[in-house]
Amino acid sequence: MSLSKKKYDRRTNRVRRALRRVAKGRPRLTVFRSSKHIYAQVIDDAEGKTLAAASSLDKDLRKSLPRGCDKGAAESVGKLVAERAVSAGVKNVIFDRGGYLYHGRVKALADAAREGGLSF
Repeated sequence: MSLSKKKYDRRTNRVRRALRRVAKGRPRLTVFRSSKHIYAQVIDDAEGKTLAAASSLDKDLRKSLPRGCDKGAAESVGKLVAERAVSAGVKNVIFDRGGYLYHGRVKALADAAREGGLSF
């Protein structure tokens, strides 16, 4: 395993460990970003179920987005995952940024999810 992958895994585990302490039963909004797309899921860890999910690969978003890897795509995914989570009955979540910095696409997704009705 490469050094950068090890560092990423350590950051991810550190963030999730801290989230477990403060979650108090709230589902977590987790983000994964690749070089081409961005993905978001609302996960209930107590039951091990995904409550809502969205990505830049969704059919309705793919047609409207010129690229799946920019801030505009992240905002669209954030709004869509918030809409789906609210329709599933989830309002309060905890934000899991994984091993990524809270900057750029990750921040754009989080801000759009807040505007869409999620509170964290």
